[in-house]
Amino acid sequence: MEENFNIHLGKKLRMRRLSLGLTQTKVAQAINVTFQQIQKYEKGTNGVSSNRLMQLSQFLKVPIIYFFEDFKEFKDVTTDEESNEDLNYSFLSRTFASLSKLQKVKILQILNNTSKFEKVS
Repeated sequence: MEENFNIHLGKKLRMRRLSLGLTQTKVAQAINVTFQQIQKYEKGTNGVSSNRLMQLSQFLKVPIIYFFEDFKEFKDVTTDEESNEDLNYSFLSRTFASLSKLQKVKILQILNNTSKFEKVS
């Protein structure tokens, strides 16, 4: 299972890095490793420690659970209502990355405008 998860995590890391337009060097500098280490993470050759995973999640601006999404052996055992929302960050990331620059700007404007509204209970 560990080897399969390393490969899965590596694919998620690469997908997120590319969707943000970042190089392996840029990510490596952010978490204080070599770009070769990022290559090894992305290929699944090396596992990612919990500390590095936290650094990656913060730098790439995704929740840690992003790296576990879609992994066949992962079971989300959280029980609060909010965590049961079906958020597929992989799908959102791929979709957003495929948009033109103008489309991205318009979506971000919409999101910024809607975040100003208070949630009505």
